[in-house]
Amino acid sequence: MISSLAIIAFAALIHASFQLSVSVFTLFSGHAIGAKTAQAKVVRLTTGFLLGALVMTMLAISFTSFLFQNLFAQTTPQVIWAASCGLLFGLGIAVWAFYYRKGNGTSLWLPREIARHLTNRAKSTRHSTEAFSLGLSSVLGEILFIIAPIIIASLALIRLEPAWQLLGIALYTFISLLSLLVVYALVGSGHKLSRIQQWREKNKRFLQFTAGGGLLILGFYVYVDQVLAATALAHGGF
Repeated sequence: MISSLAIIAFAALIHASFQLSVSVFTLFSGHAIGAKTAQAKVVRLTTGFLLGALVMTMLAISFTSFLFQNLFAQTTPQVIWAASCGLLFGLGIAVWAFYYRKGNGTSLWLPREIARHLTNRAKSTRHSTEAFSLGLSSVLGEILFIIAPIIIASLALIRLEPAWQLLGIALYTFISLLSLLVVYALVGSGHKLSRIQQWREKNKRFLQFTAGGGLLILGFYVYVDQVLAATALAHGGF
């Protein structure tokens, strides 16, 4: 149980290091503030966005866990663990190579159609329901990068008892939203978005290195813990 919860928590921390939801959040918050929207409405809009990201993250981890539960029950084949570790390794290297686009700013590597869609939605968001939908879309837009930690966390989740699975889902959802929660708190307390954006731009390479390195570390840990250990036990080792 401890090992599974540790995998879930670390996978969620890696999820939290990705920046698309934060980028969209700061963009649409900036437009709302720039349009001289009342602070109470800004809080409602940002809360709607946060809830949308929370719901989509919870749905993603729950659906993936449900799928694996039906496919593998509590005994996941070693080849699935190994393939998932390979996905973590490959994605970690990819994040190091091109997560941020070249040049100034915090523009992310995304298909241009998705980037334009999210940008236009962020500029036109005026109501809480639209902000909620934008929060959903921001999580989906980065599914290419967050799918690996979600898969690993889901494989760890299905090894737990049902009551602990609910705790694991809640733990993953909360930790994965930490970066968004911090920015939400800063915006709600009146901090300038320009300073938040300056910090993000100044530290973007650190965030990129952290995300990619975290994926590699998690892949190595899971491979040793789930693949090598099981192989050694099967052959009378340990």
